[in-house]
Amino acid sequence: MFTEIGLGSSRPIFEQVVDQIKFAIASEAVRADEMIPSVRDLSKQLAINPNTVARAYRQLQDEGIVALRRGMGLAVVEGAGEKCRIQRKEFFQHKFQEFLDEAARSRLNRKELDEILLSGRPKTDQHES
Repeated sequence: MFTEIGLGSSRPIFEQVVDQIKFAIASEAVRADEMIPSVRDLSKQLAINPNTVARAYRQLQDEGIVALRRGMGLAVVEGAGEKCRIQRKEFFQHKFQEFLDEAARSRLNRKELDEILLSGRPKTDQHES
């Protein structure tokens, strides 16, 4: 369920865990009232320190995304899906703005930007002989 942790990323691992859980909730891979993996299970799955997962879970609790169910663990709260969809959209809007800013600094023209956005990677010009 949560597998996209970039150990080489400048973003702290606990924030990546938070994002992955929010993205899973936003996409309805995890729904309201469903339990999320225990700290131990998720730390094993991702091969990261349990304290890192616990820190991510505390943040999710503080944000009202998950809540403790006595004797069971953490469950996604009602309304978390919409909150996570809004946050996911804001996350990608920010990333897209960073992309546009970097493209402007790199002096990419509109055609180059269109190629990148439409294909996901730059196209090389091919000349016929």
